[in-house]
Amino acid sequence: MREPWRDGNAVTLLPEAQRFLPALFDAIEAAEHLIDIELYAFEDGVLGERMMAALARAVQRGVRVRLLLDACGSWALSTASRRRMLDSGIMLRFFHPLSLRHFSRFLSRDHRKLVVVDERLAFTGGFGMTDQFLNAWFDVAVAVQGNCVADWQALFERVWNSRPAHPPHEVESRPTSQKTRTPPTASHDTHGMRGRVVWGQGYRYQAIRRSLHHHVNTAERRIWLCTPYFVPTRSLRRLLRRAARQGVDVRLLLAARDHDHPAVRYAGQRFYTHLLRAGVRIFEFQPAFIHAKFGLCDDWCTIGSCNFDHWSLQWNLEANQEIDDPAFAAELERLFERNFCQSREVTVYQWQQRSRWQRLREWCYGTLDALITRLR
Repeated sequence: MREPWRDGNAVTLLPEAQRFLPALFDAIEAAEHLIDIELYAFEDGVLGERMMAALARAVQRGVRVRLLLDACGSWALSTASRRRMLDSGIMLRFFHPLSLRHFSRFLSRDHRKLVVVDERLAFTGGFGMTDQFLNAWFDVAVAVQGNCVADWQALFERVWNSRPAHPPHEVESRPTSQKTRTPPTASHDTHGMRGRVVWGQGYRYQAIRRSLHHHVNTAERRIWLCTPYFVPTRSLRRLLRRAARQGVDVRLLLAARDHDHPAVRYAGQRFYTHLLRAGVRIFEFQPAFIHAKFGLCDDWCTIGSCNFDHWSLQWNLEANQEIDDPAFAAELERLFERNFCQSREVTVYQWQQRSRWQRLREWCYGTLDALITRLR
């Protein structure tokens, strides 16, 4: 399921934490009516403390603050921090907490990253509230103004009001007195970008996967994808190989060093040989762990929470902002180019020379991934 394309948007590309964190916190500090946040990862630490303090100050100003966290991604958030947020007036809920009665449901996570302020400004990307995003990891976000913001707001409401996001054992803080809200303007025709919110919810709704497959299948010039967890489905691998054989410039920007889930990296590397032989170019980012998720097919752009792996494309709750705008595509192209220059390109010859130990790891983790995929 996906929202329709909407004109009248302004989407700002915010690469790296030095850009998206200041913009995010400035928006929170300036909030007047409401702040809605949906995140996978939230932990105690410098960044988590900064966010909790900023949200508490917003509540004191009379802003309604709702915070929806994934129960697995926020596992490390202490009980004291949870109680502190509740006591400060923050409305707090958790998605799919561990339950023996519904254990299979625990495998499906809310992996979205979404902040909506005053129904006028939305942020999405790959970020979370853990200290890795301060300096250690490379990530990308966008700030959205205009008609797409209402779709981001509606997406948050769907999960906030769903039963899995409101477990009975979680205590929600009592809402504080709020200011009278001024309805947001319905149109922002002064902005010219065309955009769409696209989302996925496990096997029930797979609009992100369908949209990605459509644009990969119809691209004429280029397909550039960046993802830290590259364990693609068979259909996506087939589309990428076919596009490369037809002369499309197909490039993958993938994580290399300091990977937080090395097993996932090895599982995905078992596909390198067939992709490289088909003409797909593979770049492994060297300066840091690249946690960003964005793509460019001709002038179609997508940025958000979705990795190009089985979990994101088929099982998790995910959401991306799509942009159809030549100027934005040119800016995203420049970001890709800078990252390609800081990467090591994997060639067919080099990959054929890899060690037996590397091959064994690919086989072991690839077999495990295939088993999990079939069981799920």
